[in-house]
Amino acid sequence: MFHPLRVSEVDRLTDDAVAVTFDVPPELRETFRHTPGQHIAVRRAAPAGANGNNGGGAEDGEDGIRGEVRRTYSICAPAGPEPALRVGIRLVEGGEFSTYALKELAVGDTVEVMEPTGRFVLEPRPGHFAAVVGGSGITPVLSIAATLLAREPDARFCLVRSDRSVASTMFLEEVADLKDRWPDRFQLVTAVSREEQQAGLGSGRLDRERLTRLLPALLPVEDIDGWFLCGPLGLVAGAERALRGLGVRRDRIHQEIFHVDEALAGAPAAAAAQDLADATLTATLDGRSGSWPVRDGESLLETVLRARADAPYACKGGVCGTCRAFLVSGEVRMDRNFALEPEETAAGYVLACQSHPATGEVELDFDR
Repeated sequence: MFHPLRVSEVDRLTDDAVAVTFDVPPELRETFRHTPGQHIAVRRAAPAGANGNNGGGAEDGEDGIRGEVRRTYSICAPAGPEPALRVGIRLVEGGEFSTYALKELAVGDTVEVMEPTGRFVLEPRPGHFAAVVGGSGITPVLSIAATLLAREPDARFCLVRSDRSVASTMFLEEVADLKDRWPDRFQLVTAVSREEQQAGLGSGRLDRERLTRLLPALLPVEDIDGWFLCGPLGLVAGAERALRGLGVRRDRIHQEIFHVDEALAGAPAAAAAQDLADATLTATLDGRSGSWPVRDGESLLETVLRARADAPYACKGGVCGTCRAFLVSGEVRMDRNFALEPEETAAGYVLACQSHPATGEVELDFDR
């Protein structure tokens, strides 16, 4: 469900990024209380003549059914008893909402915001944790690290971050503050890909080979209690392969993709598959069920949206995971999946925006 929230602050972070803070009224404090690492979806009416992009995840998408632009942004503020709803927004070329946020959004404006969701999270607990992030991938990890260090005195955190340049680095001051407040428990390693820096790593991308050499020199890699990888697909995929090669168990690696480069993603896995004719979808959402025929070529999410405008979604690119649903019966094929962990797909969860019927009858449950 979306709620209209007033913008209380718009802070310029870099030339192409801002942090936006929303006022949360007392009656919605429980609704917007978040777990560190979660994100929110925002929406606004699509400008006249806008051409939405329903793929790629990081691009803003327009829902052709209702003429809306939706986008997900991770919460960067620490979690606490009084929910602070602050997100980081980086300008995406052609992105409808990010362009609006950087060029038009102002204090006092109202934005429709969905309650926090997402499973890229860490509940504070004792242990040694680490993250490898790229660009705006710092946003959820900033909330995770700040909350963990403030709440759990027996926890440590190592942040390895990569950016194009120092000038393009988001949340420089906030990360520096973590280092100042917890110098013995917070370790920071920085790398820039397009310029030399006086401190930190030499210039260059943090690819699989470089991380394979770097991480064991920084940490007892196999003993880390949780790894959090966030950023573009290339960085996250390379970091996962490096960690797996270093002996890290799969269940200790958590991922969130912020941008999918089409050249890296490749064609949809089942693009050549023929959609099943005359399939019927039954779906349960907010305790109400309905059945509808699936039109040729449409995803199961699009089928539900024809009858239920409240169906959850944001990116439509298989990245944010907002449309996650449990497959009760039948079979589906997913074009892409950059949001669900292997454990989730094994348990029966699918992304409705990427799913197409592979049997004549399919049933989804969005409430599980």
